[in-house]
Amino acid sequence: MNKGCGIAGGVILFILSLGLGYYFYTESVKDPEVYESEKPVIGDVIKKTVATGAVKPRKEIMVKPQVSGVVEALYVEAGEIVKKGQKLAKIKLVPSQLNINNAQSGAELAKIRFDESKRELERQKGVFTKKLDISDATASYQNAQKEEGRQRQLLADGVISQQDYDRQKLDLDLKKAQFENAEILAGNNLRQFEADVDIRRQEYDAAVNNLQLLREGASKKSKQVANIVTSTVDGMILDVPVEEGTSVIERNNFNEGTTIATVADMNSLIFEGKVDESDVGKLKEGMPLVLTVGAIEDEKFDANLEYISPKGLEEDGTVKFEVRAAIKPQSNVFLRAGYSANADIILDKKEQVITIKERDLIFEEDKTFVEVETGEQEYEKRTVTTGLSNGVTIEVTEGLDTMTLVKVQK
Repeated sequence: MNKGCGIAGGVILFILSLGLGYYFYTESVKDPEVYESEKPVIGDVIKKTVATGAVKPRKEIMVKPQVSGVVEALYVEAGEIVKKGQKLAKIKLVPSQLNINNAQSGAELAKIRFDESKRELERQKGVFTKKLDISDATASYQNAQKEEGRQRQLLADGVISQQDYDRQKLDLDLKKAQFENAEILAGNNLRQFEADVDIRRQEYDAAVNNLQLLREGASKKSKQVANIVTSTVDGMILDVPVEEGTSVIERNNFNEGTTIATVADMNSLIFEGKVDESDVGKLKEGMPLVLTVGAIEDEKFDANLEYISPKGLEEDGTVKFEVRAAIKPQSNVFLRAGYSANADIILDKKEQVITIKERDLIFEEDKTFVEVETGEQEYEKRTVTTGLSNGVTIEVTEGLDTMTLVKVQK
């Protein structure tokens, strides 16, 4: 048994010796490593950050109806250009009989009040014309005038004293003031009756208009037809989310209403996106952007940053800040609302400078080196001063020219 184990161990040792011998042989016959060199080039270095988002219209309006009912007719479809005031749809009202009955009762009651106010006005006009409402004041004033004349004559004849006459003259002035006040009150009273007639007329017209609106969907005395939905702005129809026969709800204080159409100005587009918190501190309003739209190949769009959100929102464990940029229009390309896009925000830019690949730099003790070629596969370290970097290419401000060969670091 011991003899068998010794033979097996010898065989294993022999095999390992053969393996080691083969390994050292292959290593000794390997070709020497050959290094590559590259010349610095003159180019642009652009440092940028990327924001992801979408293209949106600056002004996008959702047009809603003024009345509730059923869409009877649609006059436009998505993609059409419309003007302010152009008809978009017609709404057929489906009022309840209870509402119609209430409106009719309101109109009849308003008519009775209006007729009553007109009769009261005619009666007051007769009273005013005949001066019946100031008859007492007129009689008192006239009697005071006669008495003053008589007292004046008695004063002249020496029958009464000056004091008695003055007392009568004061009474005359008082009666005159009462008479003038009565005239003013009579005129004001007549104007009050006229104003009451105007108020009752307006109440009656409003009640009739309400009844017509419920029955016909429009008021004959109104300049605008309530059941006709019109565009509130100039622009392009982006979406018509309803069809003929769809029930719609009017906009009011308790309901935002059903959207009949979405209208937007496609000549003024913006990019809305989000950037990481690590980059937002480097951004400033007015910075240039270059947009890349996924749906449009080989096209770039220029934009200017105009808004940076003061508050970030957490998304997937990171904080994002919203940014907005104005897109410069291009006449040869049509941008559609909702296109997803990436925006390259240019943080800094150096044009026509000496550049190398950042991979070829060597960093030692706060110094930066490159290896320059001095002969065939011979290199030496040279200190360089670097500038702007975009993570791939870096600017070299001192230490190299375009004729120097730089070793490619692997």
